Amino acid sequence: MFTFDSYASKTTMPTIDSAMPGRDTVMPVPETHFVNGHALKEPYPEGTQVIYLGMGCFWGAERLFWKVPGVWVTAVGYSGGLTPNPTYQETTTGRTGHAEVVKVVYDPSVVPLSALLKLFFEEHDPTQGMRQGNDIGTTYRSVIYATTQEQLDEALHARDVFQQALTDAGKPAPITTEIEPLETFYYAEDYHQQYLAKNPGGYCGLRGTGVSCNIG
Repeated sequence: MFTFDSYASKTTMPTIDSAMPGRDTVMPVPETHFVNGHALKEPYPEGTQVIYLGMGCFWGAERLFWKVPGVWVTAVGYSGGLTPNPTYQETTTGRTGHAEVVKVVYDPSVVPLSALLKLFFEEHDPTQGMRQGNDIGTTYRSVIYATTQEQLDEALHARDVFQQALTDAGKPAPITTEIEPLETFYYAEDYHQQYLAKNPGGYCGLRGTGVSCNIG
């Protein structure tokens, strides 16, 4: 049983003892992507790969990636925390430990992972820790969750390349992006899926550093 007093701050990761308990019920989501009509859940076409990227508010981040040629489908959800099948309201308290992430299913023969990682690092500020701009809390932290060792190695390389680009541009703040193998992904509620296609005037939240890099 948890109380608000047991949680110190929205910017502090909860422990197993302080995390919200969650539930066994899986979040229902639409069968297909609102924009391209592809299936939101597996199975995906042979040869596609999946990576999970968190850049703050997942609305704008999802739109960024669904527009990329070679991306088969995107979906938003929660990863990196402790609470099973969390709700959006629960994640925003910081008591689940989850980050808002975009599930990106892509065809590497059309769009290499390096191109997706270049977008990831350039289109948000990966140096802000437990926030992104005005969005504050663990749920808005910068994360990359890989599904293969090759993705993990490439993400770590991309981080180092972008760190050097920041330093060269006179912005040497350390990158705080959490880069780890994926443990669990929980789909967000249906109204969050492809939110900015359904609400074109909605909040995006993406703000880059103004620094570009060549991730090869």
